Amino acid sequence: MITLLSFAITIGILVVIHEFGHYAVARWCGVKVQRFSVGFGNVIAHRFDRNGTEWALSTIPLGGYVKMVDEREGNVATEDLPYAFNRKPVWQRMAIVVAGPMANLLLAVLLYWLLFVGGITVLKPTLAEPPAGSPAAVAGFQAGETVTAVDGEKVEDWQGLYWRVLKFGLDSPVLKIETQDAEHQTHIRQLDVSGVDLTDAEHNPLRSLGLTSQLPPLQPVIGEVVPDSPAEQAGLKAGDRILKLDGRPAATWGDLVETVRANPSKRIKLEVARASQEISLEVTPAAVDSNGRTIGRIGAAPRIDEAELASVLQEVRFGPLEALQRAAGKTWDLATFSLEMMGKLVIGQASLKNLSGPVTIADYAGRSAEAGLSAFIGFLALVSVSLGVLNLLPIPLLDGGHLLYYSAEFLTGRPVPDSVQEIGQKIGAALLGALMMLALFNDFHRLLTG
Repeated sequence: MITLLSFAITIGILVVIHEFGHYAVARWCGVKVQRFSVGFGNVIAHRFDRNGTEWALSTIPLGGYVKMVDEREGNVATEDLPYAFNRKPVWQRMAIVVAGPMANLLLAVLLYWLLFVGGITVLKPTLAEPPAGSPAAVAGFQAGETVTAVDGEKVEDWQGLYWRVLKFGLDSPVLKIETQDAEHQTHIRQLDVSGVDLTDAEHNPLRSLGLTSQLPPLQPVIGEVVPDSPAEQAGLKAGDRILKLDGRPAATWGDLVETVRANPSKRIKLEVARASQEISLEVTPAAVDSNGRTIGRIGAAPRIDEAELASVLQEVRFGPLEALQRAAGKTWDLATFSLEMMGKLVIGQASLKNLSGPVTIADYAGRSAEAGLSAFIGFLALVSVSLGVLNLLPIPLLDGGHLLYYSAEFLTGRPVPDSVQEIGQKIGAALLGALMMLALFNDFHRLLTG
């Protein structure tokens, strides 16, 4: 229910804001709006304003729409002809079309501004010991070093490190990363990222590079068991402390993870302390694919000591003006990065597995809502940027497609022929249909394979 409700709220807010952008600029340009509907389907409640616009609430609360007076969509009363969309100057039609995506981008700026002003909790960019042979180990990174910059751009938290590695790593095979050790000595590391697919969203690029956060050592205590997982089937419960793994002592949670990953589909004997008893269990890790190799997974999460975790976290907040600058910069970075990724998808430099559809959006909406208000606001801002950028693509049926037609009309002085627009609509429908099918396939693949 949380997932479904969060998804409905997400789509409802983003689409209504998008449509309100169209509505506001249409009214500013003197276009008569017949209906602004929140939701689709049958109207269940409505009222008319003094301009004759019907404000409606419809049965399916997954978005909304704006219906303008337009001769191309039906007969228009004589007195309404001066207010018809199709009779407005081309530059006004362009402004109305682009207003929807811009509303989504402005919403993202507002949401990020709220987060930066209200304060957010972030993970410090302090590194753990990199695995032997990893790119980070080859570059000489040491445990306890804190990353301060990537290619000259300042890093303040772990998310910032992740973002900058993606941002600069797509254009350069080697990154210049500045770190500071516990004695405040500065080091410059040359990190080779050419051997890692930074665009693969299903795996953690930083982990693949050997860059992991220095977290407090986790005790081998079960904090959560996934329903119907190998851990639950084996009888493991929250609060269980793992004492031995196939007869070997388990000192940390990492010992359990290492043993499980190394034994896909193989039975592992566990010695477990539960309350005042010691019991013996057996678990068979499920075999899953990770970066081209098969590893084991049992579906259990560790119990985290909040007091120890607080030592690697920090809360940051900014004044209103600096927060606005950061919010605008973050929105711009995400928008340009999204466009760059879409371009790489088209030319085959990024995996099509990165495409996500409504199932994944619903899943993350639910997860972010459960994580708290700040997480949900951040998720909402991210999807709002994606929606704004997507709608600006020059694909017929999308706002960007209409903008393309009106741009051609602006340059030539003649509207694009109806026959050409009709062909474009068919091509656009086919492209969007194929993208949706691929996105849904990826969604269900992730859902079924974990």
